[in-house]
Amino acid sequence: MKKQRWYLIVALALIAASAALYLIHYAIFRNAHHIYIYLLGDLAFLPLEVLVVTVIVDRLLSERDKRMALEKLNMVIGAFYSEVGTELLRSLCAADPDSGEKKQALKVDAGWTDKEYRAMEKRFTSEDFKAESRTADLYELRDLLIRHRDFMVRLLENPLLLEHATFTDLLWAVFHLTEELESRHSLEGLPSADLEHLSGDMGRAYGRVASEWLDYMRHLRSNYPYLFSLAMRLNPFDPEARVELQ
Repeated sequence: MKKQRWYLIVALALIAASAALYLIHYAIFRNAHHIYIYLLGDLAFLPLEVLVVTVIVDRLLSERDKRMALEKLNMVIGAFYSEVGTELLRSLCAADPDSGEKKQALKVDAGWTDKEYRAMEKRFTSEDFKAESRTADLYELRDLLIRHRDFMVRLLENPLLLEHATFTDLLWAVFHLTEELESRHSLEGLPSADLEHLSGDMGRAYGRVASEWLDYMRHLRSNYPYLFSLAMRLNPFDPEARVELQ
């Protein structure tokens, strides 16, 4: 309410100042016709000024700010994969009963175009990524997630994530899996229903992390070839990937 009152006061003050200047102009030159001509000309130009300043300039500035925010967001996503995401993908991929097809298809190559990335995104939705808790090393997975939980909490606090709902969903899925694993005193001899539930949680996290990884790889290919080179050599879906250059 106070802010609106302040805007009203400023608006009235500006109108009063304009009226006072027109009165001074009339008092000096005694030419109302001249004042009407310029007043009408200024009013006629006003819609064009609104178009240029409010629509065009403001949109250009908004687009620039959006690109800058997206660039910073990709830095946050890159930190996630460098710190925990790539290792998490490798662990979940090992528990994927259909990993053979994905390992063959997701050997990302430097020659991939945007068309090929889009084709892979259509071919593999997040629901296509399944993980089997019975074959996974649940203790290793739990230790990995707990070890990096503080880091992921700090990521979640980043206001940039408000611009990227899919990455926020990714973090929530990973946090939920962490809590499910941590809440169990023992991960051995679990009943079948419990293992099915964990498989569902693992698959949810796996699908989101994998889908975001593919999009992140496309971003690196287009903008940071040197980071893309390292990411290819750390590809969690490529069992032959080696960080050492051949």
